[in-house]
Amino acid sequence: MAVLDWMSADSGFAVEAERVRLRAPRMGDFQAWSTLRHDSQGFLQPWEPTWPSDDLTRAAFRRRLALYQRDQDLGQGHAFFVFRITDNVLVGGVTLRNILRGVAQTGTLGYWIGEPHSRRGYTLEAVQAVARFAFGRLGLHRLEAACCPDNEASRRLLLKAGFELEGRAKGYLKIDGQWRDHLLFGKIRGEG
Repeated sequence: MAVLDWMSADSGFAVEAERVRLRAPRMGDFQAWSTLRHDSQGFLQPWEPTWPSDDLTRAAFRRRLALYQRDQDLGQGHAFFVFRITDNVLVGGVTLRNILRGVAQTGTLGYWIGEPHSRRGYTLEAVQAVARFAFGRLGLHRLEAACCPDNEASRRLLLKAGFELEGRAKGYLKIDGQWRDHLLFGKIRGEG
Protein backbone atom coordinates (compact mmCIF):
# COMPACT_ATOMS: atom_id res chain seq x y z
CA MET A 1 0.00 0.00 0.00
CA ALA A 2 1.38 3.40 -0.98
CA VAL A 3 1.88 6.04 1.65
CA LEU A 4 1.69 9.68 0.64
CA ASP A 5 4.24 11.68 2.58
CA TRP A 6 3.61 15.42 2.33
CA MET A 7 6.90 17.21 2.83
CA SER A 8 7.72 20.91 3.03
CA ALA A 9 6.47 23.15 0.24
CA ASP A 10 10.10 23.80 -0.61
CA SER A 11 10.72 20.22 -1.64
CA GLY A 12 7.20 19.30 -2.73
CA PHE A 13 6.00 15.91 -1.62
CA ALA A 14 6.97 12.29 -1.97
CA VAL A 15 4.97 9.25 -2.97
CA GLU A 16 6.12 5.97 -1.48
CA ALA A 17 5.53 2.42 -2.59
CA GLU A 18 6.94 -0.77 -1.11
CA ARG A 19 10.48 -0.47 -2.51
CA VAL A 20 10.60 2.95 -4.18
CA ARG A 21 10.09 6.58 -3.20
CA LEU A 22 9.13 9.18 -5.78
CA ARG A 23 9.73 12.89 -5.43
CA ALA A 24 10.17 15.93 -7.63
CA PRO A 25 13.62 16.25 -9.23
CA ARG A 26 16.02 18.75 -7.64
CA MET A 27 19.18 20.41 -8.87
CA GLY A 28 21.12 18.29 -6.39
CA ASP A 29 20.05 15.19 -8.39
CA PHE A 30 21.95 16.32 -11.47
CA GLN A 31 25.05 14.13 -11.12
CA ALA A 32 23.13 10.93 -10.30
CA TRP A 33 20.65 11.61 -13.14
CA SER A 34 23.36 12.49 -15.68
CA THR A 35 25.45 9.43 -14.83
CA LEU A 36 22.48 7.05 -14.93
CA ARG A 37 21.20 8.45 -18.23
CA HIS A 38 24.70 8.42 -19.76
CA ASP A 39 25.33 4.84 -18.69
CA SER A 40 21.87 3.78 -19.97
CA GLN A 41 21.90 5.74 -23.23
CA GLY A 42 21.96 2.72 -25.56
CA PHE A 43 19.21 1.06 -23.52
CA LEU A 44 16.94 4.15 -23.50
CA GLN A 45 17.43 5.81 -26.88
CA PRO A 46 15.47 3.32 -29.00
CA TRP A 47 12.34 4.31 -27.02
CA GLU A 48 12.84 8.06 -26.53
CA PRO A 49 12.95 11.23 -28.62
CA THR A 50 16.41 12.04 -29.97
CA TRP A 51 18.48 13.55 -27.19
CA PRO A 52 19.74 17.10 -27.84
CA SER A 53 23.53 17.33 -28.02
CA ASP A 54 23.60 19.08 -24.63
CA ASP A 55 21.00 16.80 -22.99
CA LEU A 56 23.22 15.58 -20.15
CA THR A 57 24.63 18.99 -19.21
CA ARG A 58 23.88 20.92 -16.05
CA ALA A 59 22.31 23.75 -18.10
CA ALA A 60 19.95 21.36 -19.89
CA PHE A 61 19.01 19.75 -16.57
CA ARG A 62 18.25 23.20 -15.13
CA ARG A 63 15.96 23.91 -18.13
CA ARG A 64 14.27 20.53 -17.62
CA LEU A 65 13.60 21.36 -13.96
CA ALA A 66 12.16 24.74 -14.94
CA LEU A 67 9.75 23.04 -17.37
CA TYR A 68 8.72 20.53 -14.71
CA GLN A 69 8.09 23.38 -12.26
CA ARG A 70 6.09 25.36 -14.82
CA ASP A 71 3.89 22.33 -15.54
CA GLN A 72 3.31 21.82 -11.82
CA ASP A 73 2.59 25.52 -11.21
CA LEU A 74 0.02 25.50 -14.04
CA GLY A 75 -1.55 22.25 -12.82
CA GLN A 76 -0.58 20.56 -16.08
CA GLY A 77 1.91 17.98 -14.82
CA HIS A 78 4.11 16.42 -12.18
CA ALA A 79 7.57 14.94 -12.62
CA PHE A 80 9.03 12.38 -10.25
CA PHE A 81 12.42 10.80 -9.86
CA VAL A 82 12.27 7.24 -8.57
CA PHE A 83 14.63 6.25 -5.75
CA ARG A 84 15.19 2.80 -4.29
CA ILE A 85 14.22 3.08 -0.62
CA THR A 86 16.94 0.80 0.75
CA ASP A 87 19.86 3.00 -0.36
CA ASN A 88 18.25 6.14 -1.89
CA VAL A 89 19.74 5.36 -5.34
CA LEU A 90 18.09 7.01 -8.34
CA VAL A 91 16.68 4.25 -10.58
CA GLY A 92 14.44 6.13 -13.04
CA GLY A 93 11.67 8.65 -13.52
CA VAL A 94 7.94 9.01 -14.10
CA THR A 95 6.08 11.99 -15.52
CA LEU A 96 2.40 12.79 -15.42
CA ARG A 97 1.85 15.46 -18.06
CA ASN A 98 -0.80 16.93 -20.31
CA ILE A 99 -3.25 17.06 -17.44
CA LEU A 100 -6.61 18.26 -18.71
CA ARG A 101 -9.40 19.32 -16.40
CA GLY A 102 -13.03 20.08 -17.12
CA VAL A 103 -14.86 17.28 -18.89
CA ALA A 104 -11.64 15.28 -19.51
CA GLN A 105 -9.96 14.92 -16.06
CA THR A 106 -7.10 13.03 -17.71
CA GLY A 107 -3.32 12.91 -17.85
CA THR A 108 -0.57 11.19 -19.82
CA LEU A 109 1.97 8.95 -18.10
CA GLY A 110 5.59 8.53 -19.21
CA TYR A 111 8.42 6.65 -17.54
CA TRP A 112 12.02 5.50 -17.87
CA ILE A 113 14.33 3.21 -15.93
CA GLY A 114 18.11 3.10 -15.87
CA GLU A 115 19.47 -0.07 -17.46
CA PRO A 116 21.13 -1.42 -14.27
CA HIS A 117 17.74 -1.30 -12.52
CA SER A 118 15.51 -2.68 -15.28
CA ARG A 119 13.33 -5.75 -14.92
CA ARG A 120 13.31 -5.57 -11.11
CA GLY A 121 9.77 -4.24 -10.68
CA TYR A 122 10.76 -0.69 -9.69
CA THR A 123 9.04 0.94 -12.67
CA LEU A 124 5.87 -1.07 -12.12
CA GLU A 125 5.75 0.07 -8.48
CA ALA A 126 6.41 3.66 -9.54
CA VAL A 127 3.72 3.67 -12.25
CA GLN A 128 1.19 2.16 -9.85
CA ALA A 129 2.08 4.76 -7.19
CA VAL A 130 1.70 7.66 -9.64
CA ALA A 131 -1.64 6.22 -10.79
CA ARG A 132 -2.86 6.18 -7.17
CA PHE A 133 -1.61 9.77 -6.77
CA ALA A 134 -3.35 10.86 -9.99
CA PHE A 135 -6.67 9.23 -9.13
CA GLY A 136 -6.53 10.13 -5.44
CA ARG A 137 -4.77 13.43 -4.75
CA LEU A 138 -5.38 14.94 -8.20
CA GLY A 139 -8.85 13.49 -8.69
CA LEU A 140 -8.23 12.47 -12.30
CA HIS A 141 -10.66 10.09 -13.99
CA ARG A 142 -8.40 8.66 -16.70
CA LEU A 143 -4.72 8.05 -17.41
CA GLU A 144 -3.20 7.39 -20.80
CA ALA A 145 0.15 5.93 -21.80
CA ALA A 146 1.74 4.79 -25.05
CA CYS A 147 4.65 2.64 -26.15
CA CYS A 148 6.23 1.46 -29.37
CA PRO A 149 4.73 -1.87 -30.51
CA ASP A 150 8.13 -3.59 -30.32
CA ASN A 151 8.77 -2.44 -26.73
CA GLU A 152 7.61 -5.67 -25.11
CA ALA A 153 8.82 -4.70 -21.62
CA SER A 154 6.79 -1.48 -21.65
CA ARG A 155 3.70 -3.21 -23.01
CA ARG A 156 3.86 -5.88 -20.27
CA LEU A 157 4.43 -3.22 -17.60
CA LEU A 158 1.35 -1.24 -18.61
CA LEU A 159 -0.83 -4.34 -18.66
CA LYS A 160 0.45 -5.40 -15.20
CA ALA A 161 -0.28 -1.87 -13.93
CA GLY A 162 -3.93 -2.26 -14.94
CA PHE A 163 -3.89 -0.33 -18.22
CA GLU A 164 -5.90 -1.68 -21.13
CA LEU A 165 -4.72 -1.71 -24.72
CA GLU A 166 -7.06 0.64 -26.61
CA GLY A 167 -5.55 0.88 -30.06
CA ARG A 168 -2.69 1.86 -32.29
CA ALA A 169 -1.75 5.37 -33.41
CA LYS A 170 0.20 5.65 -36.66
CA GLY A 171 3.21 7.98 -36.62
CA TYR A 172 2.30 9.01 -33.07
CA LEU A 173 5.65 10.28 -31.73
CA LYS A 174 9.08 11.02 -33.16
CA ILE A 175 11.25 8.46 -31.39
CA ASP A 176 14.99 8.15 -31.94
CA GLY A 177 14.67 10.39 -35.01
CA GLN A 178 11.75 8.56 -36.70
CA TRP A 179 7.98 8.93 -36.56
CA ARG A 180 6.87 5.72 -34.89
CA ASP A 181 3.56 4.01 -34.38
CA HIS A 182 2.53 3.55 -30.75
CA LEU A 183 0.16 1.29 -28.89
CA LEU A 184 -2.26 3.36 -26.83
CA PHE A 185 -3.26 2.31 -23.32
CA GLY A 186 -5.79 3.73 -20.90
CA LYS A 187 -6.73 3.27 -17.26
CA ILE A 188 -9.91 4.54 -15.62
CA ARG A 189 -10.10 5.36 -11.91
CA GLY A 190 -11.55 2.37 -10.06
CA GLU A 191 -10.77 -0.12 -12.85
CA GLY A 192 -7.78 -2.45 -13.17
